[in-house]
Amino acid sequence: MSLPYIPSLRRLFFLLVSSIIIFGPISSPSTIKAKATDKIPKATWLWHTKLIETQTEELLSFSASEGIRFIYLQISTKVDIPHYKNFISKANALGIQVHALNGAADWALRANRSQLTSFIDWIDKYQLAAAEEERFTGIHVDIEPHLLPEWRIDTNNVIKQWQSNVMYLVEESTKLELPIAGDLPFWLDNYTASDSEMSLSSWMISKYDSVTLMSYRNSASAILDLAKQELEEAGNLCKHIYTGVETKYSSEGDHVSFYEEGYDYMNEQLLYLDQLGRNYPSFAGIAIHDLVGMMDLANRNKP
Repeated sequence: MSLPYIPSLRRLFFLLVSSIIIFGPISSPSTIKAKATDKIPKATWLWHTKLIETQTEELLSFSASEGIRFIYLQISTKVDIPHYKNFISKANALGIQVHALNGAADWALRANRSQLTSFIDWIDKYQLAAAEEERFTGIHVDIEPHLLPEWRIDTNNVIKQWQSNVMYLVEESTKLELPIAGDLPFWLDNYTASDSEMSLSSWMISKYDSVTLMSYRNSASAILDLAKQELEEAGNLCKHIYTGVETKYSSEGDHVSFYEEGYDYMNEQLLYLDQLGRNYPSFAGIAIHDLVGMMDLANRNKP
């Protein structure tokens, strides 16, 4: 059947046909979004270590579908070693690296150095007993001394101790031949490092191999606004930053997490955040807190 001779309609038809020939079939926005989101370099935390005893397949299947490349797995002595070996080997088979995770607010204090030593010793013994495909490929620490009462009483003293313990961790990770990364709040550029003219954020970035910034907000532009100072500092230091996002409920307000907005909206914002972040050479990707929270958010999205 031939088209009636309506000039505007014919022009529209031939433009559409030409576009398909040149660019290929037209994809729906949801398809474009899914393909683009899968390409975003992502990392996530797994604090609920006991889950690897019974839900390894579920955890890793979901992670692979979300494009997760790194899982920060908390070390728990209550979980037997074979479960770690099984989880890590299956993760590696999917192209997912697993980093040993631990930390606490009081890890910033010299009096608790023994806790850091125990963590490092556990990793060392584990690595020696594990096959190559069962080994951790990095170390990740979460030390937040601003949660301590000592931070309010004598901030400078806590900062000095924190720096000392970070240096210790960096030296020990070097002996293990493993890169080490740390979680940092976004506001450390407001503080000065001890015995240095550097901002505390620059000092920390300079010591760790990479940093995950807890730039928790519920929009890409707000996240980048919190992270841009550290992204610039990391660029000057030739280091890398992961911008962090939150999926769990936050008592600090709805603006902190994607918990209220949901899974689809979060993925739209992650795509936009990735596009904005790529303007900075130091941008390494997005870290989603955390794996269980992300799975819960996705399940809430199901009809």
